[in-house]
Amino acid sequence: MIDLSHIEKIYDSAAGPVHAIKDISLHINESEIFGIIGLSGAGKSTLVRCINLLERPTKGTVTVDGQKMTAMNESELRKARKNIGMIFQHFNLLSTATVYENVAFPLQLVNTPKDEIKARVTELLELVGLADKAEQYPSQLSGGQKQRVGIARALANNPKILLCDEATSALDPQTTKSILQLIKDINAKLKLTVVVITHEMQVIKDICDKVAVIHEGVIAEQGRVLDVFTNPQQPITKEFISVLLSNDLPAGFDRNELSDSPYPGSILLLRLTFIGESANEPVISRLIKNYNTNVGILFGNLDDIKGVPFGRLVIGMDGEAPEIAKALDYLNSQKLKVEVIGYVRRHDSTHQ
Repeated sequence: MIDLSHIEKIYDSAAGPVHAIKDISLHINESEIFGIIGLSGAGKSTLVRCINLLERPTKGTVTVDGQKMTAMNESELRKARKNIGMIFQHFNLLSTATVYENVAFPLQLVNTPKDEIKARVTELLELVGLADKAEQYPSQLSGGQKQRVGIARALANNPKILLCDEATSALDPQTTKSILQLIKDINAKLKLTVVVITHEMQVIKDICDKVAVIHEGVIAEQGRVLDVFTNPQQPITKEFISVLLSNDLPAGFDRNELSDSPYPGSILLLRLTFIGESANEPVISRLIKNYNTNVGILFGNLDDIKGVPFGRLVIGMDGEAPEIAKALDYLNSQKLKVEVIGYVRRHDSTHQ
């Protein structure tokens, strides 16, 4: 559906050329929700604006639905952009127009007959849950309601693609959740291809099928959200994920005392990641039952990514070296990820 091939964008500045994005190639499939995540200034908003040619790339080609956008003139682009809706962080609504008029505006621009406009706007306001707000003005709406108007307006011309540029950044967590669910529902009902630009890993986790991590103008990492989330390769990706999945040691342990080798009073800390069916397996009970080691669960959580169960445990283990080695062999033979954190002492009332 969307192919970006060797895209570069260079801006001129008083200090010299600024390379906002550098040799980026991406493929986004039809009907999927594709996330692009990066820090402020990483180039993600520039990249999404290259998809609809609001920013013309300095180099490279943009192909959308089989059409090479970068080869089009302005007249051809205006026509092609009807297939690409866009929503923004700050809504960009017309303050002196009603909700109905805001949604109708794109249809009026292309001289759609009034009766068709009325039918389409009524349908869209119903879709976004604002059927009773048609005659209100943006100043009378909450932030979440304003974004729903923005989404309805973006869908007015029946686009095949919806670009979401930091669409939930100005919203509180609960409203963000409802807007993300709406985008997810629209994707399912209308089979739209959705591109989500964000700096929040929670947004990626909640609704995206695939993700690309952009850092300093290049794609650092990309893949299925489940794969990237559970096995990040690059430091910037690990940094984003750490906001949701802390890699800090459990309370009572000092990272400065971590060692690769056992020492008096230390226990071995392991981080176990369970994905899919393995999240329901009684791995720890079998470990305790079959191996002569002391095992304690120090931290645990269970979540899901795109409907796939995903859990993490931090366990402490101590015992004789041969028994620990056997226990590790057992864990590594299971369908889970085993990360050896290291040996460390516990500082609490039982170890004073």
